[in-house]
Amino acid sequence: MSELQIVARIRTDFPTKFAIPRQSGILDELESRIEFEKPFQNPDYIRGIEEFSHLWLIWCFSENEGHAASATVRPPRLGGNRRVGVFATRSPFRPNPIGLSSVRLLRVEDSSKGKVLVVTGADLMDGTPIYDIKPYLPFSDSHPEARFSFAREHLEDALSVHIDPRIASVFPVEKYAALLEILRQDPRPSYQEDPDRIYGFFFAGFEIRFTASEGKLTVVSIEKKDP
Repeated sequence: MSELQIVARIRTDFPTKFAIPRQSGILDELESRIEFEKPFQNPDYIRGIEEFSHLWLIWCFSENEGHAASATVRPPRLGGNRRVGVFATRSPFRPNPIGLSSVRLLRVEDSSKGKVLVVTGADLMDGTPIYDIKPYLPFSDSHPEARFSFAREHLEDALSVHIDPRIASVFPVEKYAALLEILRQDPRPSYQEDPDRIYGFFFAGFEIRFTASEGKLTVVSIEKKDP
């Protein structure tokens, strides 16, 4: 069997894993760029891709080195207390470090390294290797009647977000809507409910620090900083 080839890498505003959306496609405000590796910079590889609105990305959990897969895992959505089979979850700790995400294709752009795909809705860290890209086909890939077990329980959950205008003023206006959606989705692990704890994550070149309690998230600082 031949080795998997990295065909591209994605460029996102998430330099670390914390606060990345738990699933793809749920935050359409997040814009990312897919940059192809050689020899896949040849435009023939994506000829006709503009005719599709959505794509599947098959990618590598490249930051999971050293984490062995086990038969069961503790999903955060179950409070980290109940074990279920790894194949019954979307845990990143799998026998093979392969992820699958659906994204919306906005446009194809030219760059110094060839064609670039601009997409929204990716749940990937910056620099994540991509093994393959396939068109999303709604007649075969969408199943509205599908059951989704414990994933349904928190589907409608969203926090009320408060950011003082003076704190928000330092953050880029064009990224602000995406930041609000990230915070509303509650980036904390599901089993952490300490109202006094200050959480932090990096997004778009800034460190965002916040507290959360009883359905309300309050941003305490936004600072320009590299992780």
